[in-house]
Amino acid sequence: MTGTEGKVVAQNKKARHDYFIEETYEAGLVLTGTEIKAIRAGKMNLKDSFARIKSGEAYLHNAHIGEYEQGNRYNHEPTRARKLLLHKKQINTLIGQTQQQGYSVVPLKVYIKNGFAKVLIGLAKGKKNYDKRETLKRKDAKREMDRAIKERMKG
Repeated sequence: MTGTEGKVVAQNKKARHDYFIEETYEAGLVLTGTEIKAIRAGKMNLKDSFARIKSGEAYLHNAHIGEYEQGNRYNHEPTRARKLLLHKKQINTLIGQTQQQGYSVVPLKVYIKNGFAKVLIGLAKGKKNYDKRETLKRKDAKREMDRAIKERMKG
């Protein structure tokens, strides 16, 4: 569902480690002036952030946007809840899916697209510890195979 993406500002690498991402949605962010300036400067962190749907509206919680240096007294609160802009049909789909056991909505990355800050959110199902170990084993095996193929191509 993602289109052409611009400059990636922040990524949540832990999300793909902790969750199976089943579906992704692109959402806009409602921001203040100092927040978008700080995002463009790359001062954003998605660690421990999550999305929650409350009274028919989606919100991004715990996303840290650092303060803008030239913001003086008009600066924003770094971890406030920010509204996500989604279509009503998408919000209703997310409400239906998250009411199932084990599903949640997590932000995957934030990027600038056509001058606007967009967040890629994913419908995620939590991984168990043995799933995480299996994923790491698969990734290591792929890395070893790629390394062996590269060595064989050289010599």
